[in-house]
Amino acid sequence: MKNTKYYTPYEVSLHNTIDDIWVSYLGKVYNLTPLIKEHAGDVLLKPLIEMAGKDISHWFNPKTKDIRTHVDPLTGCVKYYTPSGRFLHVPPPWPCTDWPTDSGRPWWRETRYEEGVLSGKTRRLRIVNTLTSQEQTIEVCTEESLNAILNRYLRYNAHAASYTWKHNGVRLDMDKTLGDNGIPDEDDEFYQLRMDRERYTQAIHLYFNDDLTEF
Repeated sequence: MKNTKYYTPYEVSLHNTIDDIWVSYLGKVYNLTPLIKEHAGDVLLKPLIEMAGKDISHWFNPKTKDIRTHVDPLTGCVKYYTPSGRFLHVPPPWPCTDWPTDSGRPWWRETRYEEGVLSGKTRRLRIVNTLTSQEQTIEVCTEESLNAILNRYLRYNAHAASYTWKHNGVRLDMDKTLGDNGIPDEDDEFYQLRMDRERYTQAIHLYFNDDLTEF
């Protein structure tokens, strides 16, 4: 999807402090830092803080996109299923007069916390600079275009856009994904053949264009 920002699970995991909390659920990535700051000191934040940098899709019903529920075997009442403990915007499991019912939309239905999309599959890619003979292996999202991968690579080479990107001698379409450019993801085949995928990482070769373009 054009202009969609994709994240790897590892990138989400880096945001795991009280001042920088990201989580992923149901295929999307959310920055909950503003929520945590807004409700600082609330004990119901504890489960969210403990899951910082992790995927919490198991908290949700994928069909309703709401928190999972279960029937209490003692009372027969439907209750929210919160195995990590009750958290913000989840009502108490019993009648209560001191719980506010006017808090608005629960945080998990707020789109303002969305950062992007969690990659459904990542892959490792070797990028070889034919001018300097340097190479880096980076983790990329299979859904990303080559332009997005170029942006990931800028940390290693600020002039990456000044190169022609090729695979097996064929110039790549930077608006297309690796798969659409004919660079297959062979992880499943390597697994079935019991081959070490780290030793057979696909490579892209960069050829200098002599114009020093910089982002």
